[in-house]
Amino acid sequence: MFYMYILFSKTLNKYYVGSTCNIEHRLLQHNSKHKGFTGTTNDWQLVYTEEFATKSEVLKREKEIKNWKSRRRIEQLIG
Repeated sequence: MFYMYILFSKTLNKYYVGSTCNIEHRLLQHNSKHKGFTGTTNDWQLVYTEEFATKSEVLKREKEIKNWKSRRRIEQLIG
């Protein structure tokens, strides 16, 4: 299974959209110190997931949400 996920950081007051086949491991990576957007803070929380059978499906959905470029739409999706 593949997962599209959305994380939220209270420190940055921002959302992050990604995809993976192992959500728990990926969240640990995001919350570790590293170069990149999510490496600047360690308070990322998983706020939304969707499950897909194939990698191509999950990448298509991830791209769709990233192309929204809209915090409001992401918050509507999260509910």
